[in-house]
Amino acid sequence: MQTLQSNLGYTFKNPELLSRALTHSSYANEYHVETGDNERLEFLGDSVLGFITAEYLFANHKDFPEGELTKLRAYAVCEKSLFAYAKEIELGKYLKLGKGEERTGGRNRASVLSDAFEAVIAAIYLDGGMDEAKKFVLRFVVPYVEAKPTFKDYKTMLQEVVQQNHGEALEYVLVSESGPDHDKHFEIEVHLNSNVLGRGVGGSKKKAEQNAAKEALELMGIETR
Repeated sequence: MQTLQSNLGYTFKNPELLSRALTHSSYANEYHVETGDNERLEFLGDSVLGFITAEYLFANHKDFPEGELTKLRAYAVCEKSLFAYAKEIELGKYLKLGKGEERTGGRNRASVLSDAFEAVIAAIYLDGGMDEAKKFVLRFVVPYVEAKPTFKDYKTMLQEVVQQNHGEALEYVLVSESGPDHDKHFEIEVHLNSNVLGRGVGGSKKKAEQNAAKEALELMGIETR
């Protein structure tokens, strides 16, 4: 347990909290553990993780619209990301699993590890408070998020600009579609009350719509970089 705490970068005042965070329901049921499994901690940890991540993104990506912030948060806290964080601290080694869960590879299963990681977040939060939980969470979230290629949601940006004028309506219109199925080429116009605001091309309708929205924003003098 000492090695795990070293990996976590946090030493528990109440080690029982960490022990509970590592206890899978299969183990608790099999051995009738009085303190129960880690599912309640997982519930709390999910909320703590979401809040810390949202606060970080809000403070450090001031030019991002709500849609992109939401996508980045989802990327940072999804099962795949939590699985990567858990593997980084070798969390699977320390889990308490029932015999059946052990036999079927639970120690390396993404769902089991990601749930346990959230439970550990809650345990740190309960033992050391929000500052310690934040320190732990941001150690994983920040490099993971900042390494992700940023995607600007130009459609959301344009929608937010247009919504400032009540009654305005955007429409994306397919102008042309060409090429074989494996190499399609789409051209789309974005209309505001039937007036063409911008045109975009792309290998998918979504990409063409984003490019049309980007051109519209630039023609309106709005920074898109």
